[in-house]
Amino acid sequence: MSVTVERPATAPPYEAIEDGREALRVWLRLLSCTNRIEARIRSRLRDRFDTTLPRFDVLAQLDAAEREGQVGLTMTALSRRLMVTNGNVTALIERLAREGLVHRQARSGDRRVQLVRLTPAGRRALEAMTPEHREWLARMFAGLTRAERDRLHELVGKLKTSVESEETA
Repeated sequence: MSVTVERPATAPPYEAIEDGREALRVWLRLLSCTNRIEARIRSRLRDRFDTTLPRFDVLAQLDAAEREGQVGLTMTALSRRLMVTNGNVTALIERLAREGLVHRQARSGDRRVQLVRLTPAGRRALEAMTPEHREWLARMFAGLTRAERDRLHELVGKLKTSVESEETA
């Protein structure tokens, strides 16, 4: 009995991927780079600013939402942007609110929904960290030329599209 598997029209033949070893090799290299970069960023945020990467990420996402014209984010929207569960975000937001870095406010018309936004203290904290965070990343990517970084960005974007199309297949 034969089973036919539908593939997106843009996907290469499975034979072109060989037996998966090449894909595994690339995946492990990507994972290794991601883990090393993340570990260095976590360490530097802790040492330099006495904070964590999740705290930095929350402040950065709230800032990005503001720059996009939004007046805060719901907990659900924030957890989607951070790619974590609502429970993880709730505990983190509670701590940041106690420290005066974020403000929570019930949405008018639905008190169950809370909008979270940066406070002036949260903005100052983020503004202190952001230039150094950018510098750390720039130094880690300094071994690549601008053209290589652009090409890597393009290829990783293409990989993301491929992964997303495989999810829906």
